[in-house]
Amino acid sequence: MTTDTPKPRIEVEHVQKRFGTVEALSDVTLTLEENEVLGLVGDNGAGKSTFIKTLVGIHQPDGGEIRFEGEPVTIEGPKHARKLGIGTVYQDLALVDELSVAENLFLGRMPVKKLGGVLPIVDREYMAAEAERILSEHLNIHVDPDTPVEYLSGGERQAVAIGRALVTDPDIVLLDEPTSALSKAAVDHVEELVEQLRESGHSVILIDHNLEEVLSMTDRIAVLFQGRIVDVVDSENITRDDVVSMMVSGHSLQDDDSEPDSGDTVSRKSESSSSSSSTA
Repeated sequence: MTTDTPKPRIEVEHVQKRFGTVEALSDVTLTLEENEVLGLVGDNGAGKSTFIKTLVGIHQPDGGEIRFEGEPVTIEGPKHARKLGIGTVYQDLALVDELSVAENLFLGRMPVKKLGGVLPIVDREYMAAEAERILSEHLNIHVDPDTPVEYLSGGERQAVAIGRALVTDPDIVLLDEPTSALSKAAVDHVEELVEQLRESGHSVILIDHNLEEVLSMTDRIAVLFQGRIVDVVDSENITRDDVVSMMVSGHSLQDDDSEPDSGDTVSRKSESSSSSSSTA
């Protein structure tokens, strides 16, 4: 008796993205497996943001193919990405301090009911109950859904931002710098949130400049260098120095080559500096 091997949640094959003459993504091939936390690291200008924006349809690839659950797709924009099952939490969180936890979770898509069967009004009871359920079941966070976000800790605010991405019940969650500017206690809280996401059946792509956090939270790490994948390595079999070496040199630890061609290096650095605003 044979058992079918689960298909990767996302398969990216030979994807390219150009901005004018600058190649922001070059022949990128990468997979995200079921219930996996995949780290995505690289120096400024390596192409991390371009890659994420391509996955959510903000940028359209100029070449290659993206597959979800084995099926080729063209992602038309963030709304289409959410429909496919991708939730994204951006670095700035985009929370409204004066609004409650529940209102922030459903910001821009508040549920309505009809008063007397005629007049549509916001269904605040459903919104509060659903906010409480999402935060407790998926993230093991227990806060009053009526509490204004301005009174929450850094870790709790991050939980609300992640919870908002979970409102559409995604299979995949993209986290962009989730521990940026947080205290040590809040960072520990975020690490717990990432583990809760995995345990509740989600796959996660994590972008973070703190390599120690990436190593501790992920199953594998993909290293980007000037728009291309240097290598994808198991987190438990790699050190911080190994990752830094690949980020700086653009060479896999398996490479026998000592140094890249100097002319090619100068050319790529020039392209990277001229396009850093587009490929951060």
